[in-house]
Amino acid sequence: MTMTAPDPAPTGIHRPRSWRLELPAQITLVNANDRRHPVKQAPYIKVIRNAAWAMARHHKLPALQRAHIFYVIHPDTKTRRRDPGNWSPSAKAAVDGLVDAGVLPDDNKNHLLGPDPRIGDPVKGSQLVLWVTDLDQMHPDHIALLNPPTTLPGATR
Repeated sequence: MTMTAPDPAPTGIHRPRSWRLELPAQITLVNANDRRHPVKQAPYIKVIRNAAWAMARHHKLPALQRAHIFYVIHPDTKTRRRDPGNWSPSAKAAVDGLVDAGVLPDDNKNHLLGPDPRIGDPVKGSQLVLWVTDLDQMHPDHIALLNPPTTLPGATR
């Protein structure tokens, strides 16, 4: 499903374009706590990456220069502990799929803010949902609110 933001609110706040990409439910997601050997984990990563590529192409996401992405994990109903950051390997694979689809030129700091984790309601089999927001349509002051300073106080370069 793809969604774009409505016209600017009457308060004058401009909402940048954003899209919601639901990867198919019940894809096996990769968790940082998984104890699989990387060779055994690779096929799962490939499926996530290809699914994100296919969803981006299907919904005709445009090429963006800069984007903020957050991902929502809808964990399996059997999962008891729900730490959304643990699914960062799945989010990384999905973002790589967006790069493969031409949505972003690269997933480095010059083009991508995030991916930031969120937790959603449990669903049978789990599901990964990406929210992609066009940063080029966002005022720099608003981007600064999303992106805290990365230098330490008193640090010299």
